[in-house]
Amino acid sequence: MYIQHLKLRNWRNFKTVDIDLRERVFLVGPNACGKSNLLDVFRFLRDIAARDGGGLHRAVSERGGITKIRCLYARRYPTIEIEIHLGEDFTADPKWKYAIGIKQKKGGDNPVILDYERVWKENQLILDRPDDDDKKDDDLLTQTALEQLKSNAEFRDIQNFLRSTLYLHLVPQLLRYPDAFESANVQADPFGRNFLERVVKTTDRTRKSRLKKIEEVLKIAVPQIKELKDIKDEMGRPHLESVYEHWRPNAGKQREDQFSDGTLRLIALFWSLLEANGSLLLLEEPELSLNSGIVTKLPALIARLQKDKKSQVILSTHSSEILSDEGIDGREVVVMNPTKEGTSVKVANSIQEIHNLLESGLTVADTVLPYIRPSIDQLELFQ
Repeated sequence: MYIQHLKLRNWRNFKTVDIDLRERVFLVGPNACGKSNLLDVFRFLRDIAARDGGGLHRAVSERGGITKIRCLYARRYPTIEIEIHLGEDFTADPKWKYAIGIKQKKGGDNPVILDYERVWKENQLILDRPDDDDKKDDDLLTQTALEQLKSNAEFRDIQNFLRSTLYLHLVPQLLRYPDAFESANVQADPFGRNFLERVVKTTDRTRKSRLKKIEEVLKIAVPQIKELKDIKDEMGRPHLESVYEHWRPNAGKQREDQFSDGTLRLIALFWSLLEANGSLLLLEEPELSLNSGIVTKLPALIARLQKDKKSQVILSTHSSEILSDEGIDGREVVVMNPTKEGTSVKVANSIQEIHNLLESGLTVADTVLPYIRPSIDQLELFQ
């Protein structure tokens, strides 16, 4: 299943968003325009749909409360709105639509409540809250139907899809020295502190198959590496290990604490792409710590690893090497620009100037990056 369309109102940087999405989505924009905040919409929905408790309340509180996620440009309009359309491909009408509006309840301790929650199946409305029960007991509005198994039986496909969303922005130091960061145990482990535990928890056959595929791709970027595998030390703790060929006759073995930052990030990136079978995968600046030669190959590698998996990848990037790939379609690129009324969000193909240049054969790097580049004159303030 894929997210075909996204609508937002009053979410963080964005007063309004109304865009079509594709199998691959490249979020492009200057610093502080809200690329991470746009990715966080999907993490927010995943956190609501999680079955380990917390739901809406935890999803909001972990982001600092509703005042932190409500757009500063919203002024007096109190409701934060999110709507997604879900389908099996990008050619047919959506099978599902899910829409939610949240706000603070007036009076008391101002809990977060639903302004509305709606679900459509094949354009037929099957859930519309507040309903009669909510009107009798408005405390019910502190929970979504999405997070309740008793309430979402008709549309549990949406819950299952959202809670399978993957996000990994691996911080190599957390993976190398997990015991040194005791406070880093964040829900869903977005920074990879427990990445090795994820690896060893997969079945033996799947784990070996994935590590073999990753080893083959790694040889392009790090030709000296071979025999990538998982092991356990004498204390039973998991590790990654590989043979690293060098000038000495007998190559040496290395563990993850000796791998470079780029190698660790590549392993985590490829593992996540292989893991995202039918899921949504969110990637934040995957080019970090990587050689430009491998960065240029990332779009093709992502497309190759997506093949037959029905997974959707949404990534943010500043990389001209990624965006120089001639295989990137203007419909796959979301252009973000700060304005006086919040960040503008448009699909590249919908911007006539960019569309014309792409039609003439230029790449996204040639057409989009100049469009979003901040004025260099601003740097004169620091001279």
